[in-house]
Amino acid sequence: MRLEFSAGAIIYKIEGGNVKFLFLISPKGDSDIPKGHIEKGEDSYSAAKREIKEESGLDVNFIPYFKYVNKYFFYENKEKILKTVTVFIAKVSGKSRVKISWEHKGYKWLTFEEAIKEVNYKDMKVLLSAVNDYIQRYEAIGQLNKEYRNLSDLNGWNLSKRFVPGEGPLNAKIMLIGQAPGNEEDKQQRPFVGRSGKLLDEMLKKSKIKRSEVYITSAVQFFPPANRVPTAKEIELCKPFLEKQIEIIKPKFIILLGSVASKATLGIENIDENHGKTVKKEGITYFITYHPAAALRFPEIKNRMYEDFEKFKKMTEAHS
Repeated sequence: MRLEFSAGAIIYKIEGGNVKFLFLISPKGDSDIPKGHIEKGEDSYSAAKREIKEESGLDVNFIPYFKYVNKYFFYENKEKILKTVTVFIAKVSGKSRVKISWEHKGYKWLTFEEAIKEVNYKDMKVLLSAVNDYIQRYEAIGQLNKEYRNLSDLNGWNLSKRFVPGEGPLNAKIMLIGQAPGNEEDKQQRPFVGRSGKLLDEMLKKSKIKRSEVYITSAVQFFPPANRVPTAKEIELCKPFLEKQIEIIKPKFIILLGSVASKATLGIENIDENHGKTVKKEGITYFITYHPAAALRFPEIKNRMYEDFEKFKKMTEAHS
């Protein structure tokens, strides 16, 4: 059996408030996305970028975290072949000009509904549905973050002016909610990249959870000066944005790191009494544990937190 590997992307733009996908038209009249063989020395990412440039003339950047891998068998001259196709998502501006290669006779931009009717293969319909769902989340989180950033323009604002967005796949099964960015997070504008983040990474790794597969955010996404605890007013001001993130991500599990996160979501403040416990709310399983910052200060809390993550690991394995 021969193995073949290809890579490409579904390219979209926003036109008149609608998402439209780019399809290239073959000489036979079939519609397909830009994709092609992964050549020697390439990975799927670089191969997809090259193929897109060659077939559409577009230079693109891919939407972070999305990667769809499809495998199927087919026969060529009686030889069985296993094909692996990796597909990314790329967004272009409405003014981007498509310049097709000699391999195609044209192109068209289709809405999701038009594309579903156009494509013939079930695998492509499944892919389009997954991509369309992810794009809806991506656009929604982008708009939410834009509105969230504007909070810093309010009179009497006592937090950092720099917004630290959530990070991770927008279709993640696991979501982590912390307290607020620290000084290092404020500088890099990324969640959990300081000392607490390193400890969190260690705990995730021991629990066999990949950081790249979870969505990480905070109850308050602006750094409180002097690393103070956010006030009740600040937490309440940010709460609608946290709730909207949960609505967009739709995780199966949410790990609450510390009392600020647990109070903002469940109204629970006492972590000593509630760590390692779960609460089901609106179809989501919330898991309560300590904040890594507390674990860095107190060895006993660090041990409890390790035990909590081991418990969470067993719980998720039982649900898989």
